[in-house]
Amino acid sequence: MKRGIPDHVTAPINYQPEDAARALNVAILIALALALAVAPFVLYPIFVMKVMCYALFACSFNLLLGFGGMLSFGQSAFFATGSYLCAYFAKKHGLPPELAIGLGTLAAAMLSVIGGLLAIRRQGIYFAMITLATAQMIYFIAMQAPYAGGEDGIQSVPRGKLFGVVDLEDTMLLYVTVAVLFMAALLAYYRIIHSPFGRVLRAIRDNEARTISLGYSATSHKLMLFVLSGTLAGFAGALKCIVFQLASLTDVHWSTSGEVVIMTLVGGMGTIFGPVVGAALLVTMQNYLASYGDWVMIIQGVVLFVCVMTFREGIVGVIARRFKRRL
Repeated sequence: MKRGIPDHVTAPINYQPEDAARALNVAILIALALALAVAPFVLYPIFVMKVMCYALFACSFNLLLGFGGMLSFGQSAFFATGSYLCAYFAKKHGLPPELAIGLGTLAAAMLSVIGGLLAIRRQGIYFAMITLATAQMIYFIAMQAPYAGGEDGIQSVPRGKLFGVVDLEDTMLLYVTVAVLFMAALLAYYRIIHSPFGRVLRAIRDNEARTISLGYSATSHKLMLFVLSGTLAGFAGALKCIVFQLASLTDVHWSTSGEVVIMTLVGGMGTIFGPVVGAALLVTMQNYLASYGDWVMIIQGVVLFVCVMTFREGIVGVIARRFKRRL
């Protein structure tokens, strides 16, 4: 005690590891924003926008698996719903892009409510099979519905003018719009993870019985997470539709659901920025190795094999673990 002041008051404040991790995450978000500002002058803007769209798609899957412990084999159902409905409203009804994207995202959210009510009643492989069945039904609808274009999909989707002012046909204006929406969605994703809701989700993932005994409803939290995940996936699909002016069967194919699993595992399941890194890596391989044809799939398989065997926590997961050891 010094001059009547308790020692715990005069003692230096300890810098907790959680504070360091939070500061690092903020620094990464700022660095990512700066990188996006420079990227269109160094890389092909459409390529960077594709990375952003699939990064959000991977983040939606990471919410479900990494923080909720629920493995989905049908995440493409929500991605495709956002893409197809956005294309339909933009082309068939001439709606402006903000309404088309909003309605596509809303449709994905509604589908996730229906799918979630069915899927969360089961766990493990049965949950995964229900999500896969949902995706297969959406695939059948996209193939057979006359307004979906069948195997051709919906092509030449007009980008229009955002709020009647910003002409999205201009590639740079489109890039700025997608980058702003990407950062806004990423911040919302970050906030969900670090909210009390996110902490309860991790508790349910780690020990569901104990969490229920503390008075939390696992069912309602799982349903909310499923809806949030589907909504984010639908938003990513709608953005992709505007960027590429196309909604196709590839969006809802089972391989798309498989790709998002690879993105998450390679980048780091249960990490904040792992899906972004995984999406960037996978899209880059698909883009720059396209000349190798079907060998791209073999290369992706090798990369996944190496990552699973040597970086079981993913690229970001390994880096985060080493960072924590130094604190």
